[in-house]
Amino acid sequence: MVHMVYQRPRVIADSNIPFLDILLGNEVELFLLSPEEITPCVMRNADALITRTRTRADAALLEGSRCSMVATATIGTDHIDFDYCRSHGIEVVSAPGCNAPAVAQYVWASILTLMSGADPAGVTVGVVGAGHVGSIVERWGCSMGYRMMVCDPPRAEREGTGIFVGLATIARECDVITFHTPHIKGGLYPTHHLADRTFFDALDRHPVIINSARGPIVDTPALLCALDEGKVSHAVIDCWEGEPDISLDLLGKADIATPHIAGYSLAGKTRASIAVARAVADHFGLPYNAGAVEEPSPAPEWVTPDMIVASYNPVADTVKLKADPSDFELQRNCYPLRPEV
Repeated sequence: MVHMVYQRPRVIADSNIPFLDILLGNEVELFLLSPEEITPCVMRNADALITRTRTRADAALLEGSRCSMVATATIGTDHIDFDYCRSHGIEVVSAPGCNAPAVAQYVWASILTLMSGADPAGVTVGVVGAGHVGSIVERWGCSMGYRMMVCDPPRAEREGTGIFVGLATIARECDVITFHTPHIKGGLYPTHHLADRTFFDALDRHPVIINSARGPIVDTPALLCALDEGKVSHAVIDCWEGEPDISLDLLGKADIATPHIAGYSLAGKTRASIAVARAVADHFGLPYNAGAVEEPSPAPEWVTPDMIVASYNPVADTVKLKADPSDFELQRNCYPLRPEV
């Protein structure tokens, strides 16, 4: 629905989201601010907010404002109070799938780094959550000759169980387990602490555990115990509970540890910016600068190990975070966007 305004809409946006000035041009009154600068006072006279995960869009920020739209340039929406927005007529849009190829690149770069020289045919990789990211991870794994298993109960319910397995099967049979679910606390399929002590106790093959989805999907104390007891051989952590105040114990024990940058490719950021700018233009009935920024290509259908290894090495990012974990936010916000595969 077009939201009518009688002047250029005032849009507050996170300054770490690229290309918004080019995409929205002179159609809006655009203010690019750091997350710390996006306050209730700033929002009071704003018509829209374009944000990332570091700004919580809820009553504390939006109450009393004229904001009619929240657009997040991210896949995740944990930081948005949907009930509040719905009850106040605030449209919410996100950018699902925008960084999926980059996260898949991160996952496979990590696997190939930790399992260098392993015969793919002898490695079983379990993908928990087969949405935008998980589907690419699974497809690329098949193209490289890995044995792939996929666990996605909501999809299994909708599509049948033929191509899906349960979490117990993943725990029993997989050498690598990578999580790609949203963070859900309630309902039929909660994912909060999906990887808990019970899950880790059920592991049979001392797998690599990868979390590049949401921090609270993995129970940090339970993972630390599993690492200490040898139930988990290696941990790859990009998403942490309590970010940016991350567990230093887990940081020390993780083989690959990065500051929530798995999806930080130039193409991924570009897709997200295009998606939210288009949504803002549609919301206010404004012209959209289509073509002002070239839309990136989709993920390739297949990859080779050489393609992955040449495109990204997670070790440098790990060394940097381990050297100065107090700079988690700075390293994340100033991350040099990498090319995708």
